[in-house]
Amino acid sequence: MKLHDLARALNLSLPDGTPDPDVSGVTHNAAWVQPGMAFVAIRGARFDGHSFLADVAARGAVLVLGEGLPDGVAAPLPYLRVPEARAALADVAAALHGDPSRALKVVGVTGTDGKTTTSWMTVHLLRAAGLPSGLLSTAGYQLPDGAVRHFPAHFTTPEAPQVQENLAGQLQAGARAVVLEASSHALALERVRAVAWDVAVWTQLTSEHLDFHGTVQGYFEEKRKLIERAPFAVLNADDPWTAHLTALGPHTLYGEAPEAAWRAADVREEVGGLRFRLHCPLGEAEAWLPMIGRFNVHNALAAMAAAAQLGADLGTLLDGLASFAGVPGRMELVPDAGGRRVVVDFAHTPPSLEKALGTLRVTTPGRLIVVLGSAGGLRDPSKRAPLGEVATRLADHAFFTEEDSRDTPIRDILQEMERGAGGRSNHTSVPDRREAIRAAVRLARPGDTVLLAGKGPEETLERLHETIPWNEVQEARDALLD
Repeated sequence: MKLHDLARALNLSLPDGTPDPDVSGVTHNAAWVQPGMAFVAIRGARFDGHSFLADVAARGAVLVLGEGLPDGVAAPLPYLRVPEARAALADVAAALHGDPSRALKVVGVTGTDGKTTTSWMTVHLLRAAGLPSGLLSTAGYQLPDGAVRHFPAHFTTPEAPQVQENLAGQLQAGARAVVLEASSHALALERVRAVAWDVAVWTQLTSEHLDFHGTVQGYFEEKRKLIERAPFAVLNADDPWTAHLTALGPHTLYGEAPEAAWRAADVREEVGGLRFRLHCPLGEAEAWLPMIGRFNVHNALAAMAAAAQLGADLGTLLDGLASFAGVPGRMELVPDAGGRRVVVDFAHTPPSLEKALGTLRVTTPGRLIVVLGSAGGLRDPSKRAPLGEVATRLADHAFFTEEDSRDTPIRDILQEMERGAGGRSNHTSVPDRREAIRAAVRLARPGDTVLLAGKGPEETLERLHETIPWNEVQEARDALLD
């Protein structure tokens, strides 16, 4: 796209005589600038992007966008002043890629827990309905071929340019629909601002990311943006926060509450999965989901309601549900020929840990053992003690260990979890996660279940001075072979 065409697409004006080169891409990171790119100068908590203008000009940038030049600073490149830099980053990225989401049916999924499972399940149901569909989630992304892929390591969280690039790639690969996980950070930082949503799904909301949002109300306000921006919403009737969302626009409710249009009744937890009676606008039927965890019934209802909104019929939904293989790192079973059961799950908040342990207790004839940690840095340290309380109250034994301790001494994290355990003595602190997993597996006997909580499908483990490759499922397999 030519520079002047881009300016017109953004409803901005360039001074007469401004050159009109091609704009090949956009970024807010000076180190990522390549010749022909636009650079968005964002003022952050630690750095102001305007301090890198000489650097990006030397790297070949052809345009800078920002909220205004600092006093005494001259731009070495054409400069477009914008009301909000992060919004401009998203808008420029969408324009350069031809607004790909407008040619797709896009389902957005937000909430504290359940986003990833609901997203993967929705994609599976859409594909079962014959709609070529892609996925963009925290556990990776999929083109319509279904293969799981990951962004390069330096994109720890996809920014707006990567979101738009991915959507364009989905369209080029033949997708007609995309399911996109919309985290509170993505919504707050405008990473998904330029996405044209068709359906929004709300899973539920509990306290999380307060280091970033400040309060639960602030956290809610960011997540509700998805419901405000979509023309239709699928809302959890069993979540108290839904009462603040129903007035925002057309919607349907799901859950076990009587008012839910998509309702599950007579839920039975079996060794190999979940059975329930489905009541929905398409009819009534017996449903089977080959996943453990009663809470996955809610994820299934949300996914079915979203897929139905895009045209899936009841028979397709039921068949698709029965063939769903699950999500890596979400209640993923690692079997042992000796009769022990190891389950890997991403549960990392007190409510999600309570759900996971409660679920496994129902189908565990022996003891329930859990391995868990809590993130370091400023990642909501207030949840460390509650995690220790939940673990020691619901499990027969808990191993407290590391989980991306980062710049926080692991001993400080463990002490907080121990404090949460109160007077209970059914816990052991093992700073090294690999050793904690092995200790838990050694403790387990036939009939016991070991839950490895917190890491799920993540591929690295962050420590004070190092980041190491990590595969929780492989760690479990290795421990079972010891």
